[in-house]
Amino acid sequence: MMLSSTPVHIKQALSALEQGNLPKAQSLAAAVLARDSRSARAYFILGVCEITLGNIRAGKTLLETSVSLEQSVEGFAQLARTFLLLRRDADALSALQKAETCLKSGINADALTRDTIGCAYSRLGKHAASIAHFEAATHGAPNNTAFIYNWAVALSFVGRVDEAEQAFEALIAHAPDNARAHHGLSGLRRQTTEHNHILRLKAALTKAKESEARLLLGYAISKELEDVGQTQESFQFLFNANTQHKQQLAYNINQDEKIFDAIEKNWPLYAQTAVNNAPVDSPVFIIGMPRTGTTLVDRIISSHPDMVSAGELQAFPIAVKSASGVRTRMVLDVETLINAANKNLGMIGRDYIARAFSHLPLQNIRFSDKFPGNFMYAGLIAKALPAARIICLRRHPMDTVLSNFKNLFATTSRYYDYSYSLEDIARYYVRFDRLMRFWQKEIPGRILEIDYESIVLDQENTTRSILNHCGLSWNNACLSFHTNRAAVSTPSAAQVRRPLYRDALERWKQHEEALKPARLILENAGIIV
Repeated sequence: MMLSSTPVHIKQALSALEQGNLPKAQSLAAAVLARDSRSARAYFILGVCEITLGNIRAGKTLLETSVSLEQSVEGFAQLARTFLLLRRDADALSALQKAETCLKSGINADALTRDTIGCAYSRLGKHAASIAHFEAATHGAPNNTAFIYNWAVALSFVGRVDEAEQAFEALIAHAPDNARAHHGLSGLRRQTTEHNHILRLKAALTKAKESEARLLLGYAISKELEDVGQTQESFQFLFNANTQHKQQLAYNINQDEKIFDAIEKNWPLYAQTAVNNAPVDSPVFIIGMPRTGTTLVDRIISSHPDMVSAGELQAFPIAVKSASGVRTRMVLDVETLINAANKNLGMIGRDYIARAFSHLPLQNIRFSDKFPGNFMYAGLIAKALPAARIICLRRHPMDTVLSNFKNLFATTSRYYDYSYSLEDIARYYVRFDRLMRFWQKEIPGRILEIDYESIVLDQENTTRSILNHCGLSWNNACLSFHTNRAAVSTPSAAQVRRPLYRDALERWKQHEEALKPARLILENAGIIV
């Protein structure tokens, strides 16, 4: 936060804010306003304090007052961050554009502000736009490991792998025990027996004390061991990391089963609800269990000249949540599903389109939304967006279980707590499979189910089926999806930047004995494996 040209009390208030002493910062800023009611910096400090305390809307109002009195890069950066917290992505993008205007006019910004702008762009899926800001942040604060990490991750998202590798190595040189850096580095490329980080990772694991660090390092070791062909040792590290982490969670699969139950129970209410003024837009929704090829299909579709990818949007779940009027902590819960059941689905569709537009790299073009979890909302999507196309990815049930077990999802998200137990994943898959059969019955013809294996084994014909379902003409570029230069922010980034390969098929058989408990759950549910 900039300190130049500010009164003594403002400098003191900023210093208190940076030290986390919010009461002192608020007191000093209030004292400034008592003497000068038009102090933009005082409003800025009070706004950041309110946001830090969790009073987001109050903080937003104070920040808006600040930038109305004096346009500043940090004011607009914090305002963008605030709009993102309020899930107002279009307003966040507008604030970022105003921050850019300030920068172009010669107004400077410190490293923290540039990092804040970069993070806001990343949240909007605009990773290419984030790079310059993350780079400026690292130049302004070259020893700040958080800034270096953000820059390295952004570089990896846009495919600048060599530079990302250098950034991660620089971070590890500064902080050898930084587990996030080790994990990020291991995922950049396929390791080889000649070039890997296994010994360094194992050494870091022996010193790691925090459970989060042990989880990240365990995943990184497992990934690299698998890369070099040590599959059994790889699985043991993975199993240990997941087992230890699950012990830290207050999770029971019944929590997710209640969600599935609520969807099926309340569907008749959604099915008979009026749909007024539904959008005519025809986005393509790519849904399914995670790690089943959704990113691959998104790259295939977005390689078509008439399509762009919006990435993994939370826009439809948020539109449903907003319509429900429920202010519970989770975006998807039983209460939200019940209260949204009598709302106009056309309104939800329009809200979705409005939220999605701020994530598009181009306007006035069709787009794909590859958030896998939209399978929960497939029926609602079909009604709220009558012209939408829906593709559901399927993968061999046992490979689906294994791939979910092997992928480290966002540890702060409660939606993936099932993924740390083979048995929980299998039970989750059973309910996913049942829900998809339910949707096929209730909205016949709206969902094209595609097997991941068919894409790998018969790429051209499967691609034709996908394009036909989407109403797209044939284009050879869709067969060369790996040359698509658009950013990828999912764990599949490295895979979708190379041609199709078959070594991911039937990988579960390498761990058949360890996966027996999951297989029994699937078979007892009537799922053929």
